[in-house]
Amino acid sequence: MLESITRDDLFCTYYAQWVRVYKEGAVRKVTLGKYHMAQAWLEKLIPDVRLKDMTRVVYQQMLNDYALSHERQTTMDFHHQLKGAVLDAVDDGLIDRDPTRKAIIKGKTPTAKKMKYLNQFELHTLLSSLDLGSEISWDWLIMLTAKTGLRFSEALALTPRDFDFSHQMLSVSKTWNYKDGGGFLPTKNKSSVRKVQLDWQTVIQFSELVKRLPPDEPIFVTGDKVYNSTVNAILARHCRQAKIPVISIHGLRHTHASLLLFAGVSIASVARRLGHSSMTTTQKTYLHIIQELENQDVDLVMRSLSGLS
Repeated sequence: MLESITRDDLFCTYYAQWVRVYKEGAVRKVTLGKYHMAQAWLEKLIPDVRLKDMTRVVYQQMLNDYALSHERQTTMDFHHQLKGAVLDAVDDGLIDRDPTRKAIIKGKTPTAKKMKYLNQFELHTLLSSLDLGSEISWDWLIMLTAKTGLRFSEALALTPRDFDFSHQMLSVSKTWNYKDGGGFLPTKNKSSVRKVQLDWQTVIQFSELVKRLPPDEPIFVTGDKVYNSTVNAILARHCRQAKIPVISIHGLRHTHASLLLFAGVSIASVARRLGHSSMTTTQKTYLHIIQELENQDVDLVMRSLSGLS
């Protein structure tokens, strides 16, 4: 039952109803959770602000207060989660003018995030330490992730039908909802729906592993609930035994991308293989590697030029 909202009602009340009407059932659960988190922050920052009092100054002060404990990108996300509701309120005559106009996004200085990945020798050492038996296991998932760069949820959703052995291709078209009881979900974005080329050795290995499995059932998921921490613990144990840096299963995705870039594969190709929505995402994520490669290119150019004299 919808409540009748007037200009005298609290903005928090309006936003809660707006989320129920326009977002519940229309966005993924993880995205809906972000809107609910924004609602919680509204109740903390502006619990008594009414729709008629939502001005540019009030809105900007709210963003400033939020930014005191959040990085700039997080503040930008918070702003975007609110803006749709605010503009709808303006259209409905509940707010006089758009208070989000010319909003200034501030935030704490981002903490340095060191991306963990293995070099080629370390990855080879890790793969050599895996127990790749005749039955599907978490070690097989670790190996496949290292060779394809799939996200953990994408790897969990793989079924025998997703393997095209004759063309050495792996189709990625869904994810597994391991955080909330299981079941197939859509991919992270449209670009994540893709085909990933497999090397011949992986093709031979998996053609034997999956040939007697149900074609449309996930090969890595049994009846038990799947935990990311379980696979990370197994991977960490292998890393320690192999005397290499301990990384997570997501670190294998970074490892895969890093090795491709160092091998000279174009950013566009790496972006497609990883299922990034744009090359900008790839460039931002692997900026330090791209800078290293650019330094190598400069050295190569200088050597080439010096040989001309």
